[in-house]
Amino acid sequence: MFYNLVVMEDSYYKIYKPYGYLSQFVNNQNKRRNKKLLSELFDLPKNTMAVGRLDEKSEGLLLLTTDGKFSNYITSSKIEKEYHVMVDGTITQAQIDTIKNGIEISVNGQSYVTKPCHAELLEDTSHILNRFVRDEKHGPTSWLKIVLTEGKFRQVRKMTAKIGFPTLRLVRVRIGNYKLETMKPGEIKTISY
Repeated sequence: MFYNLVVMEDSYYKIYKPYGYLSQFVNNQNKRRNKKLLSELFDLPKNTMAVGRLDEKSEGLLLLTTDGKFSNYITSSKIEKEYHVMVDGTITQAQIDTIKNGIEISVNGQSYVTKPCHAELLEDTSHILNRFVRDEKHGPTSWLKIVLTEGKFRQVRKMTAKIGFPTLRLVRVRIGNYKLETMKPGEIKTISY
């Protein structure tokens, strides 16, 4: 007996997830019925999944794949995730050091101390696409570079809020060796694993 086997290769992509989109393709919740989904931007192979998440108000690099092993590897603590974050106010080095050393946040109603991470003031933001966030008359802002090896729900936003600097804009620019580079919101590129 002869069987015709079709070998399906896994697919790998990087996208610039725009602000205002959920990091998912299908909406299974009634309360999110009017939300924008990635399926409105891309027609991808069945079983394509987002590797990790960016919340609706966050933007930047998001990896997509049909390969569960790749997804597990990328979301592991072995892989760094780099965020460029605009916060409300003029942040000091002492406050940045508080973030670097680990800070207590709430995760699923439980107290959690974040792992030490890399954090620094970001002087040059020319690589970040301009998007209106708020009028300058509402006060100064600061940009931070934060590099994590963990990814708790809304972790970066909780970390900056805990020290009194709410996040106004969050852009993920790197996941491991994959970089956002000069991509524009809604752009997609095939990558290799």
